[in-house]
This record gives sequence, C-alpha cells and structure tokens, in this order.
Amino acid sequence: MKSMDMEQTRRVKDFFMYVIPSILSFALSGIYTIVDGFFVGNSIGDLGLSAVNIAYPIVAVIQALGTGIGMGGAIYYSINRAEKKDAQARMFTAGAIWLLLISGAALTVAVSLLDRSLLKLLGARGEMLSLGEDYIAAIAVGAALQVIGTGLVPFIRNHGGSFYAMAAMIGGFVTNIILDYVFVWMLEMGVAGAAWATVIGQGVTMLTALVYMLRKGQFTLRIPLSKMGKVSAAVLKIGIAPFGLAMSPNLSLIIINRFSVSYGGDAAIATYACIAYVICIIYLILQGVGDGCQPLLSQCYGEKDREGLMFFRRLAYGSALTLSVAGCIIMYQTRWSLGGLFGASADVNREIARIMPIFLVSVPFVAVLRITTASFYATEKSVYSYILTFIEPLLMLVLMLTLPPLAGGQVMIWWSTVWARIGSALLALILKERADRWR
Repeated sequence: MKSMDMEQTRRVKDFFMYVIPSILSFALSGIYTIVDGFFVGNSIGDLGLSAVNIAYPIVAVIQALGTGIGMGGAIYYSINRAEKKDAQARMFTAGAIWLLLISGAALTVAVSLLDRSLLKLLGARGEMLSLGEDYIAAIAVGAALQVIGTGLVPFIRNHGGSFYAMAAMIGGFVTNIILDYVFVWMLEMGVAGAAWATVIGQGVTMLTALVYMLRKGQFTLRIPLSKMGKVSAAVLKIGIAPFGLAMSPNLSLIIINRFSVSYGGDAAIATYACIAYVICIIYLILQGVGDGCQPLLSQCYGEKDREGLMFFRRLAYGSALTLSVAGCIIMYQTRWSLGGLFGASADVNREIARIMPIFLVSVPFVAVLRITTASFYATEKSVYSYILTFIEPLLMLVLMLTLPPLAGGQVMIWWSTVWARIGSALLALILKERADRWR
C-alpha cells in the first residue's frame, strides 16, 4: 500500500514538473498577440486593432506548422525511447528538423508572394488591407525563425527540458515587449513595427532552443535519404492534429470575421478581436496542459503502462477544468476593462462587456476537447485526433450559414461558436469512451 502511494506521489510530481512549465509557455505565446494588440490598438485605434486581428491567422499558420511538425517528431522520439530504440528516436529528431527547415523556407516564399491575396480572402478591405500588408510583409521575412522556434520547443520538453522550454519562450516574450515599445511607440512604425517585434522575439526563442539541443547533443540532421520519406510521413501523420489544434481558434477567428463583416461590420470585428486576444490565452493554457503531459502519455504508451496513462489523463482533465473555471471567473470580472486595454472605442468596450458571458459558457467544454485530442495524438490515435481537431470549425461554419439569416443576425454568430464547441466536446467524450473500450 505504501509503495502504491509513493508511486502515485511520484506520478503527480512528474505531471506538474512537465505541465506547469508547458502552461506558462503556452500562456506566454498567447500574450504575444495581446502585446501586439495593446501597442497597436493604443497607437492606431480600432482600425489598427482590426488589421492585426484579421491578419493574425496567417501568423498562426506559420507557428502552428512548426508546432505540428515539432510535436509529431517529439512524440515518435518519446515512444521510441520508451521502447529502447535510441537510433530510431534520433532519426525522428533529424527528420523533423529537416521538415522544419524546408517548411520555413517554403512559407517565406509563399507568404511573400501571396500576402495581398490571403488578406483579401480573410476579409481585409481598404485601409485595413493596406495595414494588414504592412504587418504580413515583415512576418513573411521571419517565417523560418517562427517555424523552427516553435518546432524545437516540443523536442526540448520531450528531452526532459520543460523548464528550459519555458525559459526559451520567456526570452522571446520579453524581447517582443521591449521591441513593441521601441518600434510601435517610440519609432512610430505602426503595425509593421509590431510584426518585426514578433519576428525578432521568435528568433530569440529559436536561438535559445538551438543552444539547448546542441549542448545536450540532441541536435542532429543525420538521417539516411532512404528513410526520410517514411519518417516524414509518420511525423506529418501525427503532426496534423497538434497543427489543427493550434490553428483551431484561428480557424474560428477566420469564420467569425468573415460572417461578422456581413452582419456587424468593423465594430463586430474589433469587438471579437479584443475577446479573442484574451480568451485565446485560456485556450492556450488548456493546450499547455495537454501538450505538457504528452511526453508522459507517450512514454506510458510506449511502455504499455495502461494504469499510468489513465492516471496522467485524469490529472490532465482535472487540471484543465479547474483552470478553465478560474479563467472564466477572471474574464467575467474584468470584462468592462478589456476594451480599454487595447485602446478600443467606448462603443466597442460596451459590446465586449455585453457579449463576453456568451463566450465563457463554452470554455469548460474546450478544456475537455483539448485534453481528449492531446491524449489521442500522444498515443497514435490519429484518426480520432483528426476528427476532434477539425469538427469545431466545421460545426461553426454550418451553424453560421444557417442560424444568423434565420434569427438574430450578429448575436447568432456569437452563439454559433458556443454551440459548436459544446457539440465538439460531447463528441470527444463519446470517442474517448470508445477508445477506452477498445484498449
């Protein structure tokens, strides 16, 4: 009995040693966007805030691609290490790093050539389009830094360096704040200054991560050419889910912005921009719980330790639900001051306070969805993780095509997001029960 209690105590300690730094890292990545919104909003106003908001999904694709590739490689690294296949583990490290390098270069070219077309597709028009182009032009130049920086962080975490991964994120975050102040406020570079601050901050994160990998002897590019295709396919197969999970709030953002243009106009876009900046921090914290316990789940999966896997997953659900409730309380209490934080107009600030409770309804359901999805991709349940990753934006799109024209207009756009997230969480619980019976 005593040895069992000691084992559980050790597992709880291991869980929080991985999860706490991961939560802080993801929270900081969310504050990156808040920092840009704060400086741009207070410098340019609602238009600048809307321009950064409508352009941000392009930035999110860049960072999510790095996260997906890095997580895919890191999961296979952990599983192979748990199965005592060290050579295979290093091969997956090398394959993932090559994918990060290639995708970073490809994104730099693609975003530079297509920035205007992409912004129009996202709904940017007139002066908002011009400001968005200024923002994305700088982001495109540093795309490789962002892909590699975000892609190496999961490897550090799976190598047992959770606190170092957090330090890498903090270094980039502090750099971003300082440069936002210098570029946007002191030098009056506008949205372009905010973009350069983001790029340089991500560059600091990348360099810090590279130093760790090199010092630990874990950075490698050595992989037989004959194995590259198979390794890449495996990494991408797993990486699609964490990529989609990182993109999910931004897919929602794209859908909401596109429909809000028709029903609520620029004011509705600015309103959701302020809400999205803050509520996405909660979503990222919840992802931090899921991705933080991923190395432990993958290790238990590789070792065939079902009891440990289920124990860590229960801890993840409990932690995520607790954090979601705490986040809802904080956001509800501060809802009247959020617009002022970003320099929004008085009308936009009132609208934020009015509709914030609608969005808070779905936050605990997002907690369930994030943890379930993370547990699926950590244990090679790729199909289930794909379903849960992309069902939310699909449901949202269907609801927004049908409900706003029938009744309520803009307010039904807000409620469509809530019902889509609730439906996705219920599906997650159904798939979890099915997967557990299969095991």
